[in-house]
Parts: sequence; C-alpha cells; structure tokens
Amino acid sequence: MPVIHVALDVPVNTLFDYLALDTTAQDIGVRVCVPFGKKQMTGVIMGVSTRSLIPSSKLRHATHIFRDIPPLSSSLLDLFRFCSTYYHHPLGEVVMNGLPGRLRSIKPIVADPAASQYRLTPMGYAISLSTIPARNIVKRRLLAGLKESGIMHIEEVKQLSRRAPAVLKEFMMLSWVEETVATLPSSAASRSEVTSPGPVLTADQESAVNNVAAKISDFNTWLLHGITGSGKTEVYLQLISLLLRQGRQTLVLVPEINLTPQLEAIFRSRFPATQLVSLHSGLNPGERVNAWLQAQRGEAMIILGTRLAVFTPLPKLGLIIVDEEQDISFKQQEGLRYSARDVAIFRAKHANAPVILGSATPSLESYYNALRGRYLRLHLSSRAVKNATLPAVRCIDTRAAKTKEGFSAPLITALEKCLTLNQQSLVFINRRGYAPVLLCKSCAWTATCHRCASRLVVHLREKKLRCHYCGHQERFPSICPECGDQDIAPFGHGTQRVEAALADRFPEARIVRIDRDSTRRKNAWQKILKDIQEQRVDILVGTQILAKGHDFPNLSLVSILNSDASLFSTDFRASERLFAQLMQVAGRAGRATISGEVLIQTEFPDHPLYQALRRQDYGSLAQTLLAERKSAGFPPYVYQALLRAEGLQIDTVLDFLARAAAMAKAPQRIEIFDPVPAQMARLKGMERAYLLIQSGSRKQLQEFLSVWRAKLDTLSAQRVRWVLDVDPLEF
Repeated sequence: MPVIHVALDVPVNTLFDYLALDTTAQDIGVRVCVPFGKKQMTGVIMGVSTRSLIPSSKLRHATHIFRDIPPLSSSLLDLFRFCSTYYHHPLGEVVMNGLPGRLRSIKPIVADPAASQYRLTPMGYAISLSTIPARNIVKRRLLAGLKESGIMHIEEVKQLSRRAPAVLKEFMMLSWVEETVATLPSSAASRSEVTSPGPVLTADQESAVNNVAAKISDFNTWLLHGITGSGKTEVYLQLISLLLRQGRQTLVLVPEINLTPQLEAIFRSRFPATQLVSLHSGLNPGERVNAWLQAQRGEAMIILGTRLAVFTPLPKLGLIIVDEEQDISFKQQEGLRYSARDVAIFRAKHANAPVILGSATPSLESYYNALRGRYLRLHLSSRAVKNATLPAVRCIDTRAAKTKEGFSAPLITALEKCLTLNQQSLVFINRRGYAPVLLCKSCAWTATCHRCASRLVVHLREKKLRCHYCGHQERFPSICPECGDQDIAPFGHGTQRVEAALADRFPEARIVRIDRDSTRRKNAWQKILKDIQEQRVDILVGTQILAKGHDFPNLSLVSILNSDASLFSTDFRASERLFAQLMQVAGRAGRATISGEVLIQTEFPDHPLYQALRRQDYGSLAQTLLAERKSAGFPPYVYQALLRAEGLQIDTVLDFLARAAAMAKAPQRIEIFDPVPAQMARLKGMERAYLLIQSGSRKQLQEFLSVWRAKLDTLSAQRVRWVLDVDPLEF
C-alpha cells in the first residue's frame, strides 16, 4: 500500500507517514486529513513511496485526501523546503504557514471560478436613503454600501450585519438588486487588453524600464533607488504592462496593509481589464482563499500583497516587485522568522524571473550588494512631476528656539503660512497616545506595565493608561500610588497631545490624526485618504503610517517632532532606520507643482544624519554607516543568527542559553557571544534573553546552525521557549 509523507503544523522537524489507498506521485502537493493523536489534522503530502521507517502495522490510515483544488506546485514546495532549511524551522509549520486559513481546516474547499456578486438595478439606484426610515439601520447600510462600491460580494454583505443577507434577499424580491456572475479574463484577454495611457516618462524612468525590459526573461536582482516622488510606481506599471502582453503574472509586495488600497486603485485604473487580487491580513478568510485560488489558477495576473503573499502559488510568474524593500515589516517577528524580501529573491531565481527592490533609502545590505555588483542598480535622481523639486530641509535648534506644547515659534509661523495659502501641512511624531509617560513630580514615580519592561502610555480622552506592547490597560490614577501626592501629570508628547495643542492654537483648522488608534475601524483609513485628497483636511498629525508611499499633491509643509531619541540608541541599525523614516516623511512635501519645506525640531542640528538629510544625500550617509559597520564587525560584513529564549524567570532562560552555548562546539570562523538579557527584558509577562552567533561566511554559519539545531532539539528546555532567528533585524 502506498505510504504518504505528510507535513503537519506541529513544532517537530519531521514528516509523518500514513497509509493511503489510490495515491500516486501526482498527489504530491495535495492537502490531506489525517489522524494525529486524538484529533484530525490537515497537512500537505510532500512525498509518496512504498516504504517507511515505521513498521506498516503501526502506520495509521489517512482519513481523506482533498482533491478539491490543484496540488501545490513542485516549485512552491521547493520554496517551503528552502525556508525550512535556511531558517532552521520545522517544515510542516513552514508549509502550513504559507497557506490561507481556510486551506488549513479539515473541511474541503469548493472552488468556484465564477463567484456570485450583487449590484443595484436602475430601480435600486433611484431609491433614496431618505425614503428608508432611520430605524432600519441595516437596510440603510446595505443600500449605501451598494451605491458606494457599485458591486458587493456576499462576504462583504455579511460584514455589515448578521441580518444583512436577509435584507439582501428582500432587496432582490423588490427588484432593487440583481445577482451577477464575475467573469474572469482569459490569458488572451489579458495579453490584448487596452491599458489606460500613462504619463510621459522622465529620462531616468525610461532608462530604468529599458534596462529591465532588455533582461525581462532572466533572473536578476535590480535595486531601483529613486528619490521620493521620482516615479518608481510608474516604472513598475510599465514593466507590468510588458509582462501582461506576454501572459505572465507579477507579484507586488508592499510592507504595510495601509499601502494596498492606494496601489490597488492605481493598478486597476491602469489595467481595467486585468484580474488583480490583494492578499493581506485585512481580508476575511473567504476573500483571502478566493484571491489565493485565482492566483493559483493563473487567472489573477497581478497579485498585490503584504509579507505572506510571497508564498502565493503563481504558475505564470514573470516578475516580483518588492516596494520599500528596506522596511522592517518584511521580516516576520514570530513563528517562522523569514524575510519576505530575501525569500522573494530566492523564488525569483528559481523561476528565472527578475526581482525589483524599490526604495528611496535602500537597506544597507541591498546598497552594499549593489556596490559589489551582486545587484544591478537603477537610479531615479529627479522627481517625476514636471517642475516638482525636492523640499528644502531646515533644522530648528530647540536649544535656542524654546518649545511650548512641543512647538517652536518658527514652526507655528510656518503652519500659519500654510493655512493662509490653503495648503496642507503634516506634523510627524512617531508616538501615539497623549503622552509616553505618567510622572509624579514629588517622588519621580512613573506608571509602568507589570507585564513588560515598558512605561504605560497616557490616553487622556479615555482616562486610560495603556501598554502598546501587550495591550494591558488600567484606569488613570487620581493620586500617586507611591507617595499619595495628587501632582501627577503626563510627560512628553504623543499624537493625541499634539492634535489637542494644534486644535487650541488653530481652532478654525481642520485637523486629522492618523495613527493605529484612529485607523483601527474598517475603511477608516480609506475615508481619511479621500478627505486628504479632496482637501477637506488642513493639518495632518501622524505616525509612520504616513511616511511611506502616499501622494498628497497639496501638501507643502512637513514638520518633524521628537526624532532625537533614535540618534543614540543601542541598536546599531537605529541611524539607518531613522534616516530612512525621515527621508520618507520629508518626501511627502512638494510632490506636485507647489514647493515643499521640511522643518525638523532638534537639539543636535549639526549631527551628520541631519546634515545628510538637509542635502538629501543618502549615498554619503550610507558610506559613513558602512565604514562604521565594517570597523565594528556588523552586517553586511558578517552574517548573524540569534537564539532567542523566554521563560517566567530570567535565571532559567540564561541558564538554558549557557547550556546551548556550551554544547555548540563552534569551528574557527564561527563566533559565539555570551547570553544577555534582551533590550526589552520582559515582554507580555515573559523574561527574555538571547545568544548571538555570527560569521563572515554565510555558508559556514548555515553548516554550523544545521548541526547545532539538531543538538538544541535534544536539550532539556523545561519552562523555556526558544526559537532560532536567522538574519535578525531586532535585538
């Protein structure tokens, strides 16, 4: 009887053997339901043979083999094997992590390429919302939703209310709504499609497009280094158009879920006849699996997604684009700690397709690879819009210009000027909440989280103290719990406090705060973006959500508060990240015909980082930072791995790491450091520490980790959880 070797979502680095009738090698990549202990689990068949190391009498039978969708391709299974080997993570967890949630369940998937959708009839469009009584909230919501979006799927209807499907049936009986079938374009239709015309390319854009197009059928890693506003997206669009004419798919990876709606709108307007799907955590399970299946069937020609989309099955893959490649969001920080950027490069190589890494401020690793010739560099040195120039960057020395409620007099004057000219301004502060610290002025007590080594953030409107790491919250105290003094007050500034200060100073201004709190509700971010684009906002107050990828034509002023804290961080990547962040947020100003200005409030205006920012000179700062990294022995001149461990007691964690180091027996070119507590030693009630391993040779580091990982699996780790993090970005 055939034996199937199954990958299961369990933390053991092995495949599990089962007996299965009527299985052949063609079933490799198919999902299967098998008994595991006392429960049933879904896994993926990774191999079929007639032998097993386990006696056949002890092998259990597979419960059911799902042939409801095509099997995972051999190239995708090879990608999973690479991730398991390179990141030293159990193969079963890697495979199941790469599948949508619905495909991990023990229920079959009914794949329907023609999904039902609903739209208003002419009679339905003629119905006014005012004719529906205010008490019929669900009816009003559904009618408004259909009028706004034009078409809705049943999953979107269900999100409105549990009663919405019944109301939908009522609308259909009244002939207000009709059911239609989504027609998916064929490959031929995609190849012959009519695209809407794009803008005239700049010389730099045309050169970049031509260079990639000349090698579009070969694997190369291209670093598209373009200043903010230089039109990197237009380069992407031109190349995607070329791929569509060849009937090939393009995968576009973005770091933030908030960037997907804007890019999706741009792509849909340029390629109206092309099937495009989005894959990100904001989708419900049904939407995600439908988009995944359209990509697997080769019907979706453009796949736009965040980190996990790198594992999407793509039978016609022709190009991968990683936008904002330097962003830390591309590195998974839990479970399988993979870098989507690095996995994308591996995938492109094995598909013999080009991969483009786009950024205004490339990661030092990518920039170093371009200098060495491993990556091919494309440079966009001017803004794409005619007569648009880079904003003027100026530092306000807060040692001389004193601040009141976080604002200096020159900054207030600049904001007043913007309001007078009916131009928009942005105030950037990368701290949400009202204030980062609650302080007693008598005894210096501060409110701290009992589960994390962090302070509680003041949220004044809700009268709450919150931990932004674990989510713990508590009531705002009326007196100091240490000395009983009533003189406790918020210290420092967050987005809420800045918003309140601006509302006091400019009562007539339309101020919008944009952070994780204000954009939490579904579609809130899209509504804010629409208000900004249609100039119903005067001043934006926001965090890093605003820093990347957004185009606000009427924005002329960017002001930056409280950026000095990162200048003297213990993290060796802090300067690189701060410069990238400030360059990105500065790039929001002056992107169209109006000139832009950037004001940075700082106590260190002569710092080399701010000097490079004033000159908009990424290259000189990158060279300086690379020289520092080389002398200190940091990446990209070495390769690193972290053994991370956590437990209830720090002594237990450090003891485990010490035993792990003792059994390592590292060869000459492998350097193992002593175990140390993590920078945030306590997180979510767990004490954390790590052990750093590094080497000048990636191959030798990988060989060592393979042997060491097998030993770690045998090491007693009671009351300690551990994970191996290859190419770590956070310490």
